[in-house]
Parts: sequence; structure tokens; C-alpha cells
Amino acid sequence: MSRHTTKAIKRRQRIRNTLRKSGGGRARLSVFRSSKHIYAQVIDDGEGRTVAAASSLDKDLREGLKTGADVDAAVKVGALIAERAKAAGVEAVVFDRSGYRYHGRVKALADAAREGGLQF
Repeated sequence: MSRHTTKAIKRRQRIRNTLRKSGGGRARLSVFRSSKHIYAQVIDDGEGRTVAAASSLDKDLREGLKTGADVDAAVKVGALIAERAKAAGVEAVVFDRSGYRYHGRVKALADAAREGGLQF
């Protein structure tokens, strides 16, 4: 495993542990971005289950996107995850950026989720 990979894994774990301690029992909105797509999950760490999930691979979104790896796709995924989380009864979450900088696609997804009604 390369040195960069191990540093990234440690950073993700450190952020998750901090969120679990300071989250106050709220669900966690976790983001993963690859070079081709973006994914989001609302996770209940107390029960260890995924409450809601959305990605740029969803059939509803795939048709209207030029690519799954741009800000436009992140905005649509953010709105979709907010809709699905609210349908599952989750109103407030903590945002887990998974070690990515709060910039670009990650920021666009977070802003769209806030506009969709999630509080964090």
C-alpha cells in the first residue's frame, strides 16, 4: 500500500471518529467521489445501517447527466439524497466529507442537500 493511501485512510478514520463523538446521535451523511461518479449515504452509526443512498449511477439521474463526475451531477445527487433521507424520517445529519476538501463537487452536494431540507 502506498504512503498516500495509508495517510488518506487515517484521515478518513480520524474524521469519522470525531463526527461520531460530536454528532450527538445524529445520522452521518457520507460522501465518496471517484473519477467518474459521486455517491452519498445517510448512515445511522448507532444501528450500523444505511438509511438512504444516492449516486450518479441511479437510473433516475443517469439519463439527464452528461457525466457523473461534475458539479451538476453532485447537485442532483445532493437533492436526491435529501429527498430520500427525509422520506426515511431523517431531518438532521452530520456531514462526513471523507477526507476530501470542502470544495467543488463535495461542496455542491452539501449545498444541494441543505436546500433539499437536511440540517447540518
